[in-house]
Amino acid sequence: MTTKRIISAVLGIVAGLLVAVVFFADFNQASENASGDLKSKAEKVYVPYGELDEYYMMSSGGHSGQLFVYGIPSMRKIRTVPIFTPDPATGYGYSKETKEMLGGFTWGDFHHPAISETAGDYDGEFLFANDVGNNRVAAVDLSTFTTVDIMSLPNMGGPHAGVFVTENTEYIALPTRFARPLDNKYADLDKYEEEYKGVVSMTTFDKETKKFDLAYQIVLPPWSYDLSDAGKKMSGDWIVMTTYNSEFATTNLEINASQNDRDYIVLVNWKKLEEEVAAGNYHDVNGAKMIDPRDHKGAIYAVPVAKSPHGVDVTPDGTRYIAAGKLAPMMTVFSFEKTFEAIEKEDFTDEKFGIPVLSYESVMEREVDPPGALGPLHTQFDDKGNAYNTMFISSEIVKWNIETGEVIDRTPSYFSPGHAAAAEGDTVSPDGKWLVSLNKISKDNFLSVGPSHPESMDLIDISGEKMEHIMAVPVDPEPHYAQIVHRDKIKTVTVYEKDENRENSVWKQEDARVERKGDEVHVYGIAMRSRFIFDAQSDRPDAVTVKEGDRVFFHLTNIDLDQDITHGFGINEYDLNFEVQPGQTSTLEFVADKAGVYPIYCTNFCSALHQEMSGYLLVEPK
Repeated sequence: MTTKRIISAVLGIVAGLLVAVVFFADFNQASENASGDLKSKAEKVYVPYGELDEYYMMSSGGHSGQLFVYGIPSMRKIRTVPIFTPDPATGYGYSKETKEMLGGFTWGDFHHPAISETAGDYDGEFLFANDVGNNRVAAVDLSTFTTVDIMSLPNMGGPHAGVFVTENTEYIALPTRFARPLDNKYADLDKYEEEYKGVVSMTTFDKETKKFDLAYQIVLPPWSYDLSDAGKKMSGDWIVMTTYNSEFATTNLEINASQNDRDYIVLVNWKKLEEEVAAGNYHDVNGAKMIDPRDHKGAIYAVPVAKSPHGVDVTPDGTRYIAAGKLAPMMTVFSFEKTFEAIEKEDFTDEKFGIPVLSYESVMEREVDPPGALGPLHTQFDDKGNAYNTMFISSEIVKWNIETGEVIDRTPSYFSPGHAAAAEGDTVSPDGKWLVSLNKISKDNFLSVGPSHPESMDLIDISGEKMEHIMAVPVDPEPHYAQIVHRDKIKTVTVYEKDENRENSVWKQEDARVERKGDEVHVYGIAMRSRFIFDAQSDRPDAVTVKEGDRVFFHLTNIDLDQDITHGFGINEYDLNFEVQPGQTSTLEFVADKAGVYPIYCTNFCSALHQEMSGYLLVEPK
């Protein structure tokens, strides 16, 4: 090798080493920055042992029919609360009380939770849930996180647009998704415009008796109604609903329901309708008080909005309502003040299906069109006058100022967000700390479990000027909507109060007994660590003998009054199981239709002698 080549090679090696040194120095610096960033994010969500999350997130379980409860900011799942679907782990849908509540249905499609409100703020007492699949509304008592009532709704076609509550929980409102004939009558699809109707159920809930009542129903044109909201403060007497399919399409909706350039926001004065119903101005339809707001001046109006909107949200101060047309890349801010002025002046441009249509230019404040943002859906709010919109197609969250329309920040969401939930974000006083993006797709974010991927949720810190994506977690099945409530508002009980007058309850071992009433056998028993006592007078107190064909009632009281001492009750080969919490009485009802000997055992670990907590059901053959 020549001297020139040696010098050239040496210079090349030196240059390469210098590049490598610079590269690895930059890489190490980037790694250190990344490590520091990850550490900062981890610290934000770390909840040390002995401490608690600041917030509960109440998330819909979609077609599981259940409620998922998470802690925020840890994103740890705390509990699954069965609502519309039986749960064999807890015996929900197996005990007499819960089986009756479910009414023979075995699933539900729960989309939109709503926490009860006082003066437009969460009061933390109850949560309400819709069942799109079977036209039901449910209430969850947040002191025990148990479902306490379910009501079926007549004349409905899938209450997807609810639930939402008026500002003092006067009503839990549920607009329908699918138009159909009233009273479940038959009508051909060719009669769609004439015979099919949209309906809003206005239900009430008694917090003392923990029971629903259907106050009245509102009959509307056969549009499809999407997620809706109730007014606040100055707009507190109104509800606002987005519509799609103003084309009255009945088939191939993907194309036929997207022809018009505009659909509508429908505004209904529920206070006025309440007065009309009280005055007797309604018709009875299938057991419901049905009122048509078009028959009452000032009760209903429509506002044009970008096509196929997927929800409308009222700002925390109640002065505006914001809608996003998912097929038009913008958010539109409407003013309630301008709306009320237009109503007063009768500034109408049209009439659709008997509903006065307000002038878009008269009631609209601004259109917000972030460049490149596609598929805007739902809006949440912080405590600084900002709005946050999910962008389904461009997979991001956009932050913008409500007063000016200025886009402040954007952050990716992984992937295809539908709803978002901010801390207290749809109340009169949002907290402005956290936002969770509820995504429809996860792609390859998590370990593969085959072709059925989980959905995902992103935790985003919104406390600063810029949003910070903190973490993504899987969820299964699809989350639709959630509400995030501060932990101080949830007042739980950990042990049911001892009530010696409670029906079917037994509190002393010596009172446990078996009573026969014809072909019914009633067992008034107790569960305690670590045994069942069904009949204190028997030499085998943990065994029950019945005859084949008897209808058997096990009324079981858990007399352990210590926190977290849950007893299960399973009967081998009878496909029966339920739980009784400390201080609770529950009833299991079934027909002893199989002769033989069937072990009974505690299905929930309760003590060191849990395995010994067992008994027998003996069924004498005919």
